[in-house]
Amino acid sequence: MALLTNESQLVEIAVTGNISQPSLRYPGYTLDDRGVGRVLPGMSGVVYNARVGDPAFGWAGDHVEPGVSIANPDSGAEFALHYLTCIGNRAMVTSGLAKGAEGVVTGEHARLLIHFEPDVNDLLCVGDSIQVVACGRGLSLTDYPQIELKKCSPQLINSIPFEVIDDKHIRIPVAIELPPRIMGSGAELNSEYVDQDLMSGDRALMAELGIDQMRLGDLVVIPNADHRYGRTFRTGAVTIALCIHGDSVMIGHGPGILTLMTCPEPCIEWVIDPKANIANYLNIRELS
Repeated sequence: MALLTNESQLVEIAVTGNISQPSLRYPGYTLDDRGVGRVLPGMSGVVYNARVGDPAFGWAGDHVEPGVSIANPDSGAEFALHYLTCIGNRAMVTSGLAKGAEGVVTGEHARLLIHFEPDVNDLLCVGDSIQVVACGRGLSLTDYPQIELKKCSPQLINSIPFEVIDDKHIRIPVAIELPPRIMGSGAELNSEYVDQDLMSGDRALMAELGIDQMRLGDLVVIPNADHRYGRTFRTGAVTIALCIHGDSVMIGHGPGILTLMTCPEPCIEWVIDPKANIANYLNIRELS
């Protein structure tokens, strides 16, 4: 059922960025967990064959970002693009061959990640302008003030099939449970800005936990994780997050997990549902 929110009080505001050119730091090599230098594609640009709903593992790439990555060259405008944009916000192409095409925000990494349909991607060029109708900063759950929302648009919250248990607890479907011990790079970062990578180097553990089956766009749960003011371990806390980019060969890195909601006490319960993916919730594509 839909939860009551303060949606009517939110501000809708336009922010804009440009499609980013992929870049590599000289000499281009990234060391994997065996010390071997690898040169792999992944971040920025227009990615044609990795979409929300596709596997997070198995790509011959590093931190693969599905869809289109945008940024703003002005530092202040770039911060506004990151801090004001929320998952599920509407985006529109405002220049180039695909001008007028609409998409949806699906993630935040070093860039903002936007899904467009494949026929739109075919027309997009590096440098094209994308405008986002940013809405969601300040969103809260009216009856559950102890749950803090991060990067959630009203469209996203209204699309998730929550279950109300009582006046203190809700239940949410998630695709996978992630133990806090595997959470890696990004623990030191502000949870309002950018994601946290899970550590995927132990492939046997990934298979044992079923994490190697995770998909881009999956909702996940991290028990005993408090992401209100950063990211820390707290017994009883619960964080719900979103898989926004693919696996990495780097030590301490792996698929990226973006915080969506967090509570310092056990007020969020969950149920495992393989369909718990924003591809389904935001009508991007139907997944089984």
